Amino acid sequence: MTTTAAPVASATTAPLIDVSRIYAEPAALDLPRGREIAARWPDAEIVPVESHWRIPELHGDEANVRRWVRIKREALVLGVKKTLTVRPNGRSADFIAPSTANGCAMACAYCYVPRRKGYSNPITVFTNIDRIAGALHRHVGKQGRKPEPNQCDPHDWVYDIGENSDCSADALVSDNVHDLVDVFTTLDTAKASFATKYVNRELLDWEPQGRTRIRFSLMPAAMAKLTDIRTTPVPERIAAIDDFVAAGYEVHVNFSPVIVAPGWQEEWRQLFRQLADGIGPAAKAQLACEVIMLTHNAALHEVNLGWHPKAEEVLWQPGLQEPKRSENGAINVRYRVSEKRVHLQQLLAILAEELPFCRVRYAF
Repeated sequence: MTTTAAPVASATTAPLIDVSRIYAEPAALDLPRGREIAARWPDAEIVPVESHWRIPELHGDEANVRRWVRIKREALVLGVKKTLTVRPNGRSADFIAPSTANGCAMACAYCYVPRRKGYSNPITVFTNIDRIAGALHRHVGKQGRKPEPNQCDPHDWVYDIGENSDCSADALVSDNVHDLVDVFTTLDTAKASFATKYVNRELLDWEPQGRTRIRFSLMPAAMAKLTDIRTTPVPERIAAIDDFVAAGYEVHVNFSPVIVAPGWQEEWRQLFRQLADGIGPAAKAQLACEVIMLTHNAALHEVNLGWHPKAEEVLWQPGLQEPKRSENGAINVRYRVSEKRVHLQQLLAILAEELPFCRVRYAF
């Protein structure tokens, strides 16, 4: 297994992660990865829990809204991943890999992850990484070679390894992500993929050998400052792209989420221009993107009113939105279909003007 340095400070003034309490399933601490993680914070209080899903003082406690960011910085959960299912996807990736973590140290106001466990939802790390990696290896082996190109990739099967977390931030906590990046260097028919809003330059010292795709999520800087709490500033994300391409990663971008607010088209045009000016020929030659319009949720709206009501002024717009049942059965809200189609076409037209070299893999 690989070894990384201790957590470092983010682009914000306070450390992204400064763990003082570790909630741990006993089985998670019994594994080598669990012991490695606990050793990184020797002064942290260890709190035994029966299940990473049921921690009353973290999940489902309405009072935690007032401590939203503090919990994300100071609490860490260790669990064992019991379900190792690889799920088909077909949008961003061909398959969704079993999670090595869920939750996040960052606090984007629109994030869907807090809807699952409730409230702050700090990082939960799964310490049975050997079993997760083994399940992935077996699944890739059964697929054979990709028979034809699709929107995910023209040659390889793509596995999203960060559906429920941000892998760049997860790599501050454990070696799980590094281990999976290494696994995919041994697989000539598949590549890993994850989206991130955090620039973790420790990843530049890894050797991905072109088998990991990082998707930097971007939005206009002013909107990101309002809604992308505790993330790396957008200009720094753009500035990192060339370095990650040079380090052997495939780098794509996510224009996500697209939030409709006064002046939004011009703000996106300026972002596209910043991206065009901020990356070099090598990055441009391999660049592709995803475009994702905002989806929100009534329960998350109520939670956000308790800690970040300013963001809800742009996220919660009943006059523009309608209910939507997501693939997992949850009832969310999205922009009305007819208006969403118009907004999406407007954005794609601006994108084609400003970034003609950027292929759109999918947009919805």
